[in-house]
Amino acid sequence: MSETETKPKPKQGRDATGDDRRLNMIEAINDALDVAMGRDENVVVFGEDAGYFGGVFRCTAGLQEKYGKTRAFDTPISECGIIAAAIGMGAYGLRPVPEIQFADYIYPGYDQIISEAARLRYRSAGEYSVPMTVRSPFGGGIFGGQTHSQSPESLFTHASGIKTVIPATPYDAKGLLISCIEDNDPVIFFEPKRIYNGPFDGFFDRPVKNWKSHPDSVVPEGYYRVELGKARLVTEGEQLTVLTYGTMVHVAKAVLEEKGIEADILDLRTLVPLDIEAIEESVKKTGRCMIVHEATRTSGFGAELSALVQERCFYHLEAPIERVTGFDTPYPHSLEWAYFPGPVRIGAALDTLLKD
Repeated sequence: MSETETKPKPKQGRDATGDDRRLNMIEAINDALDVAMGRDENVVVFGEDAGYFGGVFRCTAGLQEKYGKTRAFDTPISECGIIAAAIGMGAYGLRPVPEIQFADYIYPGYDQIISEAARLRYRSAGEYSVPMTVRSPFGGGIFGGQTHSQSPESLFTHASGIKTVIPATPYDAKGLLISCIEDNDPVIFFEPKRIYNGPFDGFFDRPVKNWKSHPDSVVPEGYYRVELGKARLVTEGEQLTVLTYGTMVHVAKAVLEEKGIEADILDLRTLVPLDIEAIEESVKKTGRCMIVHEATRTSGFGAELSALVQERCFYHLEAPIERVTGFDTPYPHSLEWAYFPGPVRIGAALDTLLKD
C-alpha cells in the first residue's frame, strides 16, 4: 500500500510548513496537466470548452495561453469524435488527454474506447498502443439530476485493456494523473466532482468544507507520481474493512468517526489494476467487510469486490459482506439525498455488520 514517487512527500497537517501548497482538486489536476505538458511536448489536452475557456470546472485553465492552441484546444460537441481523434493521436505517438465534460456524456465514445483504444495493443501484437487518458467528472451530490450525476466506472472495468482510476484527494489527483498520462495503455480518469472544492462527509445539512484544512490538500510543486494499482490505507482498525473510492472515502470516514468505530478504510484509488493484496490482507485481519460506492447496485464494481473477497477470504469472514450503493434507478433530482449512499444507510449497514 506504499506510494511510489520521485520525491519525498512533504510534511502535512499541523506539522506542515508555511511553504507547503494547499490545493483543491481542480487546482491539483490543473497542476498535473501543466507538469505533464511541460515535461513532454507530446502531451496534448482538448475537449469541449477545454481550450480557451479552461473547461467548465476550470481544470484546464491557463494551459492554452501557456502552451498554445495546438496543445490545448477546443473541440466540437462530439464525444465520439473527441475519443476517435485521441485514439489516432495516441497510435501516432502523442499522449492525448481528452476531457469529456461530464461522465454522463461518455457513452457516444464508448465503442471507440472499448473496441479500438482498449484492443489496439492486442490486435496489433504490440506494434501500436494508445497512451490516452480520458478525464471526466463523475458522480452526484450536486443536484445535477439524471444527466449530470452518473457513475459509469463498472462499464470500463468490465473491458480488458483499459485502466480505471479515481482519486479521492488533491494529492492523489495530481500524482495519479501524472502516472496515467505516462502510462502506455488507455486510462479512464474519473474525477469525483462533489469533492472538487472540498471533502464531503455526506451530511448535506452541515456547512460545506474546503480542502485547505485537509492534510491531503498539501500538493508538492513539480513532478511526482502515485503508483497505479496501490490502495491507500486511510484509517486503521480491527473492527471491519471498508472498501471504497472517490467521494465515498470521505463519507465512510465521517460516519465511522461519528459512530466511534475503528476500521481499515481502503481508498482503492485504481479499480483496474486493483490492489487485491491490500484488500485480502485487511479483510483477513478484521473478518468483516463493507463496500461503499455511489454507482447503481446491480453489476456495480462493488459486486466484483464482493466476489473477490468471498473467493479469497471466505474462511476469515465472521459476517456476510455488506454493500451500500446507489439504487437501480436513474439519479433523481428531487430525491438526491435518498439516492446518495449517505450516513443513514452506511450507519444501518454498520449496525448489521457489527451487531454481534
